[in-house]
Parts: sequence; C-alpha cells; structure tokens
Amino acid sequence: MKLRKMTGAGMMDCKKALVEAEGDYDRAQDIIREKGKLVVSKRADRSASEGVVVTKIVGDKAYILCLACETDFVAQNVEFGASANAILDIAVSADAADRDALLAVKNAEGRTVEELVTEKSGQTGEKVELAYYARIEAPFCHAYVHFNKKLGTVIGFNKPVSEEVAHTVAMQATAMAPISIDVDDCPAETVAHEKAIALEQMKQDPKNANKPEAILEKIAEGKLRKFFEENTLLNQIVVGEKETIRELIQKADKEATVVAYKRFALEA
Repeated sequence: MKLRKMTGAGMMDCKKALVEAEGDYDRAQDIIREKGKLVVSKRADRSASEGVVVTKIVGDKAYILCLACETDFVAQNVEFGASANAILDIAVSADAADRDALLAVKNAEGRTVEELVTEKSGQTGEKVELAYYARIEAPFCHAYVHFNKKLGTVIGFNKPVSEEVAHTVAMQATAMAPISIDVDDCPAETVAHEKAIALEQMKQDPKNANKPEAILEKIAEGKLRKFFEENTLLNQIVVGEKETIRELIQKADKEATVVAYKRFALEA
C-alpha cells in the first residue's frame, strides 16, 4: 500500500516490484518506472484515442493540454485527470513554449514530464502519451472544454470582452473547428489547394466548356469566399444565429477581435 501511494501502480504490480527489489522501496519505484517504459514499448503500435483535455488561464496566457490513453475507462479515472492537471501545472510554472519543451521540463522531484507520462503507462497498463500542448498570449484569454473532456479551445482577444461573448466564441471554435482566425492567417497551401479544387470543378462542368479562363478564375474565387466563410472563425456564422462571429464581437465592442486561437480534439 505504501508503494501504491508512492507510485499509483496496481497492488499486484507493487507486490511484484517489492519482491524483486527485496523490500528496497527506492529500487521498487525504479522497477515500476521501468515497467512503464516496457508498457510503452509493447503498446507503441496501439492508438491512444481516449484521454482528457485540460486548460488553464494565468494572466495574459492560456494553456491547453491533452493527456491521451487507450480506453475511456482509464480516461475517466480521477487519478488520470489529476495527472493531466499536474502536468499542466508544470507547463504553467515553466511557461513551456511547446510540447517538446514541456516533455523536457522537470518537476520538483527532478523527473521530466516525459518520464511522468511513461510512469503513467506503467500505472495504467495502457499506452499513455502527451497528445497535445500549446499556449497562447493575449490581453484577454478565455478557455472552453467540452463536457466529454475530449476537445477544447483557448481563445485570445485584443482587449477584454464580456464573459458571454468570450464563451460563445470559444464554444463556436470548439464545435466548428475553424482552420484559422481570419482569411489573412489561413495557411497559403490550404488556400492554393482549395482554389485548385474549385478550378478543376469548373473545368469538369460541361456548362463551362467554352468559358474563358478569367471567368473560371472569378467563379473559383467565389467558391473560395464560401470556403473562408465556413472555415475561418471570424467569418463563420454563429451556431443557431444569422450573424458572423466578427459581427457578434463587434456588436459588443467595435474595437474587439480575436488575436490568438488553439484547439484540440481527440479523434477516435
């Protein structure tokens, strides 16, 4: 029981580790940790499609993290959720820039986050991984995690907005998964790809057989505008309403807008 409290591992695993370590608790902890690495190795080809998304806002920064596992049974365990939040606290304390930086950060006991994740595999018997981590910085931040804890969003505004507006925007981003905040920050390769598809569709339509290339370009640009309306946050129609997210925000404050955005969803 003492080793279980120290490691969080199962009773039988603790018993076997203590027998192997001949009662040496430090060695037994190492054995539990080594077993975690073994679990990771054995289950490397498994899919960690369950887990929990957690967020935290500290001042002008917002953090989002996902600790993933194999089954919903483990994901819903209170200890697993606590582990996700403990790693998030480490991220906040270190103000880790990205996932790779976070994995290398050490906790108060000198163990890296990567080691903590590996140990969690040993404790659960499942593949556990730090599936996602990001942070944003903005004058005003808001976070939203869906009730199933499998998807969430952090949003940054250029100035404070009402809780209602911030919550609506964050929920929209979580539900509709925009690929960017606005047209200007939409990835160039995505824009080029969508335009190429639109042009090809125009050319495949027999009605456009004799139309000049310039006309087809204009039609393709129209389709591209539709793509932006559906896939960029500020241009999306608010779910259940007729106004766009931009209009919603500016109705409350004409100078307010979204300046930062990160979203993550666990995919089955």
